[in-house]
Amino acid sequence: MHKNRFSVPAALFTSMLCTGLALLSFTPAAAAEMVVYVARKIITMEPALPEATAVAVADGHIISVGSLESLKPWLADREFTVDRSLENKVLMPGFIDPHVHPSLPAVLTQFPFLAPDDWSLPTGEFPGATTPQAFAAALKALVAAHRETGVPFIAWGYHPLWHGDVYRPQLNGWFPDTPVMLWHRSFHELIGNDAALALLGITEADTRDNHESDWAMGHFWENGLKAVIPKLSFLFEPARFGKGMANFLEMAHLGGVTTVLDMGTGVFGNPAREIGLIRQVTEESQAPLRIILTPIITDFLARGKTPDQAMVEIDEWRAGNSHRVMVEKHFKLMLDGAIFSGLAQMGPPGYLDGHEGLWMAPLPVTTEWARTFWQAGYQLHAHTNGDRSAAAFIDLLRTLQAEHPRVDHRTTLEHFAYSTQDQSRQLKALGAVVSANPYYHYLLSDMYSALWLGEDRGSQMVRLGSLERLGVPFALHSDSPMAPLAPLTLAWNATNRSTINGTTSAARERVSLTAALRAITIDAAWIVGWENEIGSIRAGKRADFTVLEADPFEVGIAELNKIRVWGTVFEGRPYPIAK
Repeated sequence: MHKNRFSVPAALFTSMLCTGLALLSFTPAAAAEMVVYVARKIITMEPALPEATAVAVADGHIISVGSLESLKPWLADREFTVDRSLENKVLMPGFIDPHVHPSLPAVLTQFPFLAPDDWSLPTGEFPGATTPQAFAAALKALVAAHRETGVPFIAWGYHPLWHGDVYRPQLNGWFPDTPVMLWHRSFHELIGNDAALALLGITEADTRDNHESDWAMGHFWENGLKAVIPKLSFLFEPARFGKGMANFLEMAHLGGVTTVLDMGTGVFGNPAREIGLIRQVTEESQAPLRIILTPIITDFLARGKTPDQAMVEIDEWRAGNSHRVMVEKHFKLMLDGAIFSGLAQMGPPGYLDGHEGLWMAPLPVTTEWARTFWQAGYQLHAHTNGDRSAAAFIDLLRTLQAEHPRVDHRTTLEHFAYSTQDQSRQLKALGAVVSANPYYHYLLSDMYSALWLGEDRGSQMVRLGSLERLGVPFALHSDSPMAPLAPLTLAWNATNRSTINGTTSAARERVSLTAALRAITIDAAWIVGWENEIGSIRAGKRADFTVLEADPFEVGIAELNKIRVWGTVFEGRPYPIAK
């Protein structure tokens, strides 16, 4: 497991956090007024100059890119340093993840992971459990090691298709006295035993009018989480959350990520507190990462706000923008439920077992909110998983364009779990873009083909090859922690379409290596709206680079996920990862 050489001991970290001092020391290496980085290869993602071997930077921006020879006019009569520490490395534009949730890892990494897939985190190695027996054994061992009093044990990653039915009755039998909660692999569901519900003060009355909860099973999902999340305020105690947020920052650095677009500020019901904590940890640590925060419709609906009231509140958040953490004109809609929960809205013939997905809000309500923010010039992002939900997204966009035409709106379909070829063509015609999670296919395709969707639809999850052929701009995202915060892993998922079981399905929906790399650099920048600043290595842009130990074009798609990240250069300063 890699450790960031700038992290501080946990005890000292907590002390510094509580006293409001620096939370995490991401002190960069010293840089002269102008630095010329020499590399074995610089992959610029600029078609006119696709490769280079030297790049000059100053004041956090790129001055010139090419070779030492071609840079000479810029270096004449100037003080500069040639930095050869990267001359055996490969530089790419700083990786961009356009859909993350910083607060989720900040909360979830306070506890162990126990999911179907393996996880390597700053907090340890967490092997996956793919059978009910393996899950039960691992859970019992983790609970036995839990020593924190006054706080329930929580494990993230449970999924019934792999782990069987583990709800309140089962947890009561295994843990009659220990408060235990399971956070579903989707993050959209929580399950607790008697001891946990009693500890948190959750009663049946809290769920009486909520149809997305099952009191007898101790199960709360989607909007039903309103009964539980407010009781988990301990997760946001500054020391706990600060340490978890440091984990997120390290996860991003290990993946070579220099810019993220948060896609849901306020999922825990107190956005001002959340923004304040994220900003404090990120700025005081001087982390080599910028975070763009996106308000989300469900937060405002839960707090009884109108669209106009929401816009006023967002303007207040924007007034506090800092160098690394900012709120811009992005707004997120929530259409259907989580793909991991089987709550995506699937068109005919629906699910094999007959269950149905759900809408996160009535479609007329979603349309009202979308209309307000569309007409105010915001870029809309819509959590959309199933093909029925994609159809609703397309209808919504048609309505908005008919009422109030806009060019270059970049309305973004988020996730893209399942869609049809016809819908891909419609997205192109409407000028929509896609931010996709190819890890869905890796983890879910085989299981969903057999149990929920049938092989024809299950195998075609996240059909990105169609988008590449049609010329629809798309980016790859982790939805961290729904997938590893590792863009090269996402690129491997998209180019190989191999599943967790090693099978390959719908090979025609693979994307080319170039398209995959664009989807974590310049095309991701397009979706974030920062293409003039980041995403490629050219004069005038910010000097954000991801430094690799190998060339993706030499390694090829089969080994993309094995390329080691050396570290990053953020605004001209190098931040190596300690080995």
